[in-house]
Amino acid sequence: MQTKSKEEFVHSVFESIAPKYDMMNDILSFRRHKAWRKFTMNRMNVKKGTTAIDLCCGTCDWTIDLARASETGHMVGLDFSQNMLDVGAAKVKMAGLDKQIELVRGNAMSLPFEDNTFDYATIGFALRNVPDLVKVIEEMQRVVKPGGMVVSLELSKPTWQPFKSIYYFYFKRVLPMLGKLIAKRYEQYRWLPESLVHFPDHKQLADIFTKTGLTEVKAYPLTGGIAAVHIGIKPRI
Repeated sequence: MQTKSKEEFVHSVFESIAPKYDMMNDILSFRRHKAWRKFTMNRMNVKKGTTAIDLCCGTCDWTIDLARASETGHMVGLDFSQNMLDVGAAKVKMAGLDKQIELVRGNAMSLPFEDNTFDYATIGFALRNVPDLVKVIEEMQRVVKPGGMVVSLELSKPTWQPFKSIYYFYFKRVLPMLGKLIAKRYEQYRWLPESLVHFPDHKQLADIFTKTGLTEVKAYPLTGGIAAVHIGIKPRI
């Protein structure tokens, strides 16, 4: 798939599934995504008053968690899907965080922020969807301050049998049918498993983090490897 066509297709996918995204995320992750995010937040240890940008923020669950952990720090949620941002904006307002959280429609590969702006840059369940994941990681590193943290929480590839076979059967066969039944979207959810096929496994992604210049890179496979957290630190000058 060409870069531009992938970008356009992914945009159309998320524009169309926005209303059912949260429900389908529960199904996709066996309702584990909240526990994975909690694990990630514990590893991040967000300090009071710190700032963050949450790339591909979707419906803003992680953006809201970051704002609550920081308590007072400015948070930016960025996504290229206006429909996803609209759902997220309603959740942000309901949480009473609309003064702390700024939502921006933008491209993760070309962030509209100056160098060394944020303490944290996060991306959740989206790195496998971008046309150029190295460029996104580089952009995340660019906008965090020296000593700042770049964090990805993403689906990954199970490493042990028989769970691996069971999971891939579910992911490739069952999930698209659930998408059709629940979200009335078959092609969109058939594409999600395909997005993982060429995505690096957790060790390969850790190597990419390191090659972009991040230091102290750590990878944490979760739930038998179906998800993984990657954390890297921007070098202090």
